[in-house]
Amino acid sequence: MAKSFGHTVIGFLGSTLDRGNRQDRWERWRPSVSVCQHEDLLVDRFVLLVDDRYTQIAERVRDDILLVSPETSVEFHTVNLRNAWDFEEVFSSLHDFARAFAWRPEHEDYLVHITTGTHVAQICLFLLTETRHLPARLIQTSPPDRKQRDPIGTFQIIDLDLSRYDQIATRHAREHDEGVSLLKSGIDTRNREFNRQIDEIEKVANVSTAPILLMGPTGAGKSQLASRIAELRRSRHQLEGPFVEVNCATLRGDQAHSTLFGHKKGAFTGAASDRAGLLKTADQGLLFLDEIGELGLDEQAMLLRALEEKRFLPLGADTEIESDFQLIAGTNRDLGEHVAKGLFREDLLARINLWTFRLPGLRDRIEDLEPNLDYELDRFSTDTGRKIAFNKEARKRYLEFATGGEGAWLGNFRDLNASITRLGTLSHGGRINAHDVRIEIDRLRADWRRDAPGKDDGLEELLGEDAAEALDLFDRVQLAEVVRVCRRSKSLSEAGRTLFAASLAKKASKNDADRLRKYLGKFGVSFGEIVG
Repeated sequence: MAKSFGHTVIGFLGSTLDRGNRQDRWERWRPSVSVCQHEDLLVDRFVLLVDDRYTQIAERVRDDILLVSPETSVEFHTVNLRNAWDFEEVFSSLHDFARAFAWRPEHEDYLVHITTGTHVAQICLFLLTETRHLPARLIQTSPPDRKQRDPIGTFQIIDLDLSRYDQIATRHAREHDEGVSLLKSGIDTRNREFNRQIDEIEKVANVSTAPILLMGPTGAGKSQLASRIAELRRSRHQLEGPFVEVNCATLRGDQAHSTLFGHKKGAFTGAASDRAGLLKTADQGLLFLDEIGELGLDEQAMLLRALEEKRFLPLGADTEIESDFQLIAGTNRDLGEHVAKGLFREDLLARINLWTFRLPGLRDRIEDLEPNLDYELDRFSTDTGRKIAFNKEARKRYLEFATGGEGAWLGNFRDLNASITRLGTLSHGGRINAHDVRIEIDRLRADWRRDAPGKDDGLEELLGEDAAEALDLFDRVQLAEVVRVCRRSKSLSEAGRTLFAASLAKKASKNDADRLRKYLGKFGVSFGEIVG
């Protein structure tokens, strides 16, 4: 927004465009002079960047500016360039000028004139203004239309805060929305926290090549999101190389080293030829290391060096090779806890922990189940060439089960994908009916009972299968731990002291044995039955 005082213009002398030795110079468009001829542009001060070779032209321009705008003061600032087309030289000279100049933005409104000077000089002025080394806006002057008799021409002031331009801001917003949609596979997700994270990931992926750490339970979509990030960066011409993916839980010993960093022929038994390794394959691309917490410490050290120095040593090699890749790491582990246990390098965690996103499981974003259901139906149809859909009754029953208390979704989106694959495969004529849904619900219940935490806790044998199945997971996990303590204790009192040690220390527990007896009684079991 323009300030109440006039402008300070900074620009190069145009050694060709600003020339004008004859009387007819007033009939020619001279950009540095024309800046000061516009009635709607008040210039208080003009800082003219001048090469000593063109001092005579500069003095003529100064005198002419004073004729057309007596209120404008003109200052010369010497910028001597050996080669005005050498980017490094021009940028360095202008950077030095910016650092030495006495800026007073609270008192002066600066305009950087980008019409004069070589194209290199114009680019450097733009870059220094964009990065706020020059705390200014840009001004661009243009010659008059051929039909115009007045040689003053036109001017345009450009503010590099692009949010000020509605059309540009709208275009940026549209690109952002398209990127977010791509990251979400086009799914209209509803979970607020998940949408917030995807919004932030889009912004990071657009401007940064720093490592990204995706945390979350198995099946939360880390691998698919990493692939989508690569696709987004490639669509914006920010990624040249391939997307390379590996699950570190499948790598052990020499195989881990060879798979990631490559090997030379004969490096170990079975190494019949050279192998590039995935880090080299991902050169100029994106490497996704899923379950990075499963990597060995030696491989972690080499990965850290590869990230920091872009170099590593293949197994059996004498010479290092180079690879410049972006890393996305995935894990369902608490890497901080792994560091404390000596299982993960603290320096590697610090290196990959700049951009960390914790993806919620399906149960934690249950409002997204329905749009993901539609996505899985469409994906099944695309993959198989068979259009499938629920009838109204079947869809209602499936969603009631899937989004209600029974929907455990222990495998997260993998469970949902498998469920829709089964329903689509077994459906008749592409229609999933209520009978199909009942069968699938029974299958999911059975799978989740088998896979649920604590199913090897021995409570079925102690309580009976029906009573154990009727327990909430919270009660089951708690009871299983109490039973475990009882079985390693010599008496009910000893077990009570162990279980209520904190209360005992605070003198808040009077009879630990009786408290334990009553707790076990809630489940119809005694200490004697537990210890046999």
